[in-house]
Amino acid sequence: MASQDWVDKDFYAVLGVSKDASEADIKKAYRKLARKYHPDQNPGDDAAEKKFKEVTEANSVLSDPEERQQYDAIRAMGSGARFSAPGSGAGGPAGGGFEDMFGGLFNTGAGRGRSGPTTGDIPPEFADLFGGFGGRSGGFGGGGGFGGPPTKGADRTASTSISFAGAMRGTTISLRAADGEVIDVRIPAGIKDGQKVRSRGKGSPGAAGAGDLIVTVSVKDHPFFHRDGNNLRVQVPISFDEAALGATIEVPTLDGSVKVKVPAGSSSGRVLRVKGRGVKSAKGSTPAGDLLVELQVEVPTTLSDDARAAVEAFAAATAGHHPRAGLADKARL
Repeated sequence: MASQDWVDKDFYAVLGVSKDASEADIKKAYRKLARKYHPDQNPGDDAAEKKFKEVTEANSVLSDPEERQQYDAIRAMGSGARFSAPGSGAGGPAGGGFEDMFGGLFNTGAGRGRSGPTTGDIPPEFADLFGGFGGRSGGFGGGGGFGGPPTKGADRTASTSISFAGAMRGTTISLRAADGEVIDVRIPAGIKDGQKVRSRGKGSPGAAGAGDLIVTVSVKDHPFFHRDGNNLRVQVPISFDEAALGATIEVPTLDGSVKVKVPAGSSSGRVLRVKGRGVKSAKGSTPAGDLLVELQVEVPTTLSDDARAAVEAFAAATAGHHPRAGLADKARL
């Protein structure tokens, strides 16, 4: 900002504090007004956005002891007087203007004014104004500098853990920021462990709008379903007679049970595929995965006399079958 504007604008009035306000008073006033007029809280309200910029500008000067001292000196010397720019011919001494008169007050030298607020003008103590959800919080985005385009606020990051059911069906989580603000984030169905969800406009505020909130999602394991890409794997026990003779069994899925035909002569480890019963995406943009059913032949640990007799009869009837035939040849080095 040029020093002419420093005379024209009363930053104390903008923040609603007295000229002898302490740093704590200025900080408190700024926090209150920044929340009130932040564009994210007033979407489409040009007046609120303009006020937010004025509040940010005022704070960037008054929160810096050196700049506040320069501002007070300029306001004192310029009180009651108006100065034209060099060569304008209106007011002020010929051949010299306001910038010439007060240039010596700035480290940049005579004739150079102070540039407008940028991202770096926001004091670090305000970086946590809207919190960081346990991650590094971004400060307010600034106006991009005098003459430059406004910039968006910084992105914020967070992490959360959801159940397997929440990942499969989709869910909504609530995150609480350091200042108490609660933000609801929708987690889409089908999200994978470690994936990120972007909630637009929920990051740190800035002159050109707020940044985004990026949430890393951790999905808890399930005791039965195991994800394999967009497929789901399950292990299902079957009895010896079901494996030997074949059977139709019921297998749980994400949406109830489904009947699966077990071919006769199935062994442990055989995988049966059920189309379309795997992971479904939130919008159906990608085909649903499949359910992969791995059979596990269960052998009874105890047998009744009748069952033992039946097994012995079976062994005698299949005495010519040697399941390990040729195994030694396969193992030969």
